[in-house]
Amino acid sequence: MLVKTFSASVQGLQASEVTIEVNSTIGARFVLVGLPDSAVKESYERILAAIENSGYTFPGHSITINMAPADVRKEGSGFDLPMAIGILATAGQVDTRLLNRYMMVGELSLDGSLQPIKGALPISIKARELGFEGLFVPEANVREAAVVNNLKVYGVKHINQVIGHLNGIEPAEPTIIDTRAEFYAKQSEFEFDFADVKGQEQVKRALEIAASGSHNLIMVGPPGSGKSMLAKRLPSILPPLSLRESLETTQIHSVAGKLKSDCSLIAQRPFRSPHHTISQVALVGGGTNPQPGEISLAHNGVLFCDELPEFQRSVLEVLRQPLEDRVINISRAKYTITYPCSFMFIASMNPCPCGYYNHPDKHCCCTPGQIMKYLNKISGPLLDRIDIHCEIQPVPFAQLSQMKPGEPSSVIRERVIKARKIQEERFKEYPGIHCNAQMTEKMLHKFAEPDAQSLDMLRMAMERLKLSARAYTRILKVARTIADLDGSENIQSQHIAEAIGYRSLDRGDWAERGI
Repeated sequence: MLVKTFSASVQGLQASEVTIEVNSTIGARFVLVGLPDSAVKESYERILAAIENSGYTFPGHSITINMAPADVRKEGSGFDLPMAIGILATAGQVDTRLLNRYMMVGELSLDGSLQPIKGALPISIKARELGFEGLFVPEANVREAAVVNNLKVYGVKHINQVIGHLNGIEPAEPTIIDTRAEFYAKQSEFEFDFADVKGQEQVKRALEIAASGSHNLIMVGPPGSGKSMLAKRLPSILPPLSLRESLETTQIHSVAGKLKSDCSLIAQRPFRSPHHTISQVALVGGGTNPQPGEISLAHNGVLFCDELPEFQRSVLEVLRQPLEDRVINISRAKYTITYPCSFMFIASMNPCPCGYYNHPDKHCCCTPGQIMKYLNKISGPLLDRIDIHCEIQPVPFAQLSQMKPGEPSSVIRERVIKARKIQEERFKEYPGIHCNAQMTEKMLHKFAEPDAQSLDMLRMAMERLKLSARAYTRILKVARTIADLDGSENIQSQHIAEAIGYRSLDRGDWAERGI
């Protein structure tokens, strides 16, 4: 007897249909074909125990399972459920009339309960695309899968619930989520707020500019000056995610298995802060079983690298291409995958190895040579891709002791949203361009052309600071954002002057001057 059940596998961010063909004949063997990996090959023992511990009988005849298409490698344990249902159907213990209506995924425990799987959201999208009536997923994955409309998504704890539904004994109830209501309700819930920050008005201004134009930023200052504290509050002033951005971000986290069981759509922009010991693969993605890296998990959000010079130089250099292209192409012998990675890159660092160069109270014990060697751990090409360099000093006790709270994130966020709306209107005819940081050279000449006075100021800065051509474009982009925050249609000299002030690390006399 031949029975077919339907499942899906995930490659990159896309799911593809997998047909599980189960055939029973006379004999006593179990054969699994269709390029299964080790996790799939081990499914026989899990399925055998799960069926018997659930009160059913494993067939006593020969079983052959083909996973079609046979030329695509099948990875993971999510095929346990459809294979177990197919095996029981060949023995007449499951009604076969409804099998072609449903797609199913799930890892079986030995007692028949279902464990969560990765990639439930793209699988759900694929099930609707292929016209399936419903999808069975483990209960822990049901909320992420149920965001797809026009598809009945069933969250099940045990294989008996699937069998009961297919046999018409105890029909399961699909999970229904008001996706929009939940999404919009969670958009303004932030753990950190800029109202908690005392002083540091210059840094707050720089972060506001960065958020308004989606610019990359680096903070340079001694330990305890508040670099990490300020970075953690950046998501609270970023514009809210759109439903399209939320779906993109949720797909990436679903494939990586990072979504919590109570999460449907990600409502807030992600904030990723990898440790400086991270490897290249963990940062950009890939591996034996390809997974999104930290830069993709930060898609539509923030990637924060604390103590930037402590990262391995080879790790930092792999950021150069993603920062420009906003996608990462991972090519290996067995696969080629593209992950999106449009993120704001925020970094922090000490000004010297000891951390106290130009500190108002503590003495720095580093020589100019040691300071330059420390700064040179960050390559020029990477530094060129960071639009804003912000110097930060410790907050004096007089400001720290003030009980008056700072400006709240909600107020700053309103200004950022207003500036972003100006940019959306400006770039509405340019697909894929949403903010000033994404402008091309051609767009700079159209939207960020400085006047004569500003051009003279910019020429003088280029000559004195010996800035690169990329730094020149960064200054224009930042100046365009500052003008948007001021509500100015044209870039003026004060906008250029402020933007030039955010290129402090380009100066060659860092180790000899006072910050």
